[in-house]
Amino acid sequence: MTVVAYALAVALNLFILFIGARFLISPFPAAAGYGVPATQDRAYLEIKGLRDATFGIVGLALLAFAGAHAAAWFMLAVAVAPLGDTLIVLRHGGRRSVAFGIHFATAVVVLISAALLFAV
Repeated sequence: MTVVAYALAVALNLFILFIGARFLISPFPAAAGYGVPATQDRAYLEIKGLRDATFGIVGLALLAFAGAHAAAWFMLAVAVAPLGDTLIVLRHGGRRSVAFGIHFATAVVVLISAALLFAV
């Protein structure tokens, strides 16, 4: 179970780091993938990219240096972000399939990751 807990947590943190980098490098295509396309306000898209990249870096640092329990609390706390993303996509006319299939599903997987890390 320890290997699964750490592997899932590492994968999630690398994935959000990748998403953050995508928003920093190609913000408009990344926004379309997010579920709410944007045609302006590049700065706000880059802010999202920096937020996501920071989540990934902090999560990986906690796994490497503070252990599973600290990383579990972090994952529990950051699950708020994809839950909020779900609401943002729904509120701004995005597709329900994206809101629930990407963002809400991500929140569920992050919460599962937190539970697995707590069990280590």
